[in-house]
Amino acid sequence: MIKFFLMVNKQGQTRLSRYYEHVEIHKRTMLEAEVIKNCLSRSREQCSFIEYKDFKLVYRQYAALFIVVGINETENEMAVYELIHNFVEVLDRYFSRVIMFNLDRVHIILDEMVLNGCIVETNKNRILAPLFVLDKMAES
Repeated sequence: MIKFFLMVNKQGQTRLSRYYEHVEIHKRTMLEAEVIKNCLSRSREQCSFIEYKDFKLVYRQYAALFIVVGINETENEMAVYELIHNFVEVLDRYFSRVIMFNLDRVHIILDEMVLNGCIVETNKNRILAPLFVLDKMAES
């Protein structure tokens, strides 16, 4: 099961966070700081899987953006690694400019892919279908 999903820039600032189990706000801040520090301090040659406390971290770097996913020990690390790549491919397909101004759309994409911590959709066309409907409604 996925515990959380983070998008972080190289400066360590969280750009998007989604938690799939309850974590108090002040604990989220500490957790994100520790997780970000662990991922940013690693070199490109090191493995993208980290055992951290009672869960694992799976992360990928895309230019100046890190995507970090916290999972429990029963989740398949490679499946989550590919989920991250699929998520980025969907973002690339949908957005033609900077995504940080359209975080509501990024949340919709993530919600189409992950529900209650479980991967529910990987088909790019099905993931983007609700957004295309919203875009058509906005044009009319």
